[in-house]
Amino acid sequence: MGHETRFAHVNLVARDWRRLARFYVDVFECAPVGEERDLSGDWIAEAVGVADAHIRGIHLMLPGFGPDGPTLEIFEYEPRGSSDPPPANRPGFGHLAFSVENVEKVHARALAAGGSNLGEISTKRIPGAGSITFVYLRDPEENIIEIQRWEPA
Repeated sequence: MGHETRFAHVNLVARDWRRLARFYVDVFECAPVGEERDLSGDWIAEAVGVADAHIRGIHLMLPGFGPDGPTLEIFEYEPRGSSDPPPANRPGFGHLAFSVENVEKVHARALAAGGSNLGEISTKRIPGAGSITFVYLRDPEENIIEIQRWEPA
C-alpha cells in the first residue's frame, strides 16, 4: 500500500545560492537536479508571504538517493531578510546530517571548501546502538551540519 505523504526537500535560504550549492556539491557529493529556478510575481509573493519576492536557486539531489529522492533546495531571496547564525541548541530546525565513510576526511574537505568548526570530532559508544563518530560544523553561510559515521554494536 502506498503512502499519501512523501518527503520532498529541505530548503536553505542563501546569501549567495551559487556559492552555497557549490559547497554541497563539492563536499557532500550532491548533484544539481532539474533547472535553475528564477521565480517572481504576485503568485510567489503570496505563496511565501514576502512582498515583491524574487527567488533564484536550484535543487540538489542528496547522496544515497536517486533522481526521485528528496532534495536540498537552495534559494536566494530578494528582498533579503536578516538573521544571526543560530546556535546548535536553538528551538526549531537544527541541522542537516550526512552519513559518511570517513568523518575526518569529509570534515577536512568541508573546512577547505569554506566551512567552519562548531565543535570537535568525537567518538562515543551508545549502548544498544553502536559507536558514533561525529562533528558539528557550519557551512559557508553558517548553517549547521553534522557529519557522522555509525559502527554497529
